Amino acid sequence: MPQLIDLSKPIRYNANDPWFMRVKIKHKPHSRARWLIRFLGLPFGLFPKNFTGWADDTIKSMGVHSTTHLDAPWHYSPTVAGQPAKTIDQIPLEWCYGDGVVIDVSHKADFDLITVADLEEALQKTGAVLTPSMIVLIRTGRDVLNGTKEFAEKGTGMSPEATRWLIDQGIKVMGIDQWGWDLPLPYMVKQAKQTQNRELFWQAHLVGREHEYCHMEQLVNLGALPPFGFKVCVFPLKIVGASAAPARVVAIVG
Repeated sequence: MPQLIDLSKPIRYNANDPWFMRVKIKHKPHSRARWLIRFLGLPFGLFPKNFTGWADDTIKSMGVHSTTHLDAPWHYSPTVAGQPAKTIDQIPLEWCYGDGVVIDVSHKADFDLITVADLEEALQKTGAVLTPSMIVLIRTGRDVLNGTKEFAEKGTGMSPEATRWLIDQGIKVMGIDQWGWDLPLPYMVKQAKQTQNRELFWQAHLVGREHEYCHMEQLVNLGALPPFGFKVCVFPLKIVGASAAPARVVAIVG
């Protein structure tokens, strides 16, 4: 039997998440449904024996980028190479299932960009060979910070050159096990302000203005995977017109 490895973080409220990305879920008790059914006209005497009602839940607040998710080209820019960018519901399902490869760059220090040389060296160590339509998973090891305030503040990040290099290998979907694809957002803001260099902010994401691709953020458990020889499923919610969607990302090993 194949082994299924969950690469998705739990969806729940976490006070340590940035305020604009906190998930809020209301869990409704079974007993609430009893009164709803009574209101709709069914007398209590006709309820099934020992009927407790049904549980229900409401997601009161959750941004599409708040948890493990897939970013669509629309997230990076309204156009890709002058053509309308795809929203998440327009992503072909064929992109979302394929052979997986883990590129381990967990040795990289916080705020040290991941380069093309880093990717090539990691692939050479494992013997993995990239082919078009593979799904590439970048392991930074920063998923250990999940649930802490540091998760959004620390990490490495993909350089625009490394992102472009993966796309040139025919990779349409790639992902990372830290908060974001680029260097941490607060660090990028600080560096851009200090240097007054308008080219420093969100460099890797903006590769998507000229090259069509998707990336996943906030993956977990990449350390449980072999370097290659497994499949990856990345099926995002079909939210019409959205820039991203939460996804249950699963690896199939064996």
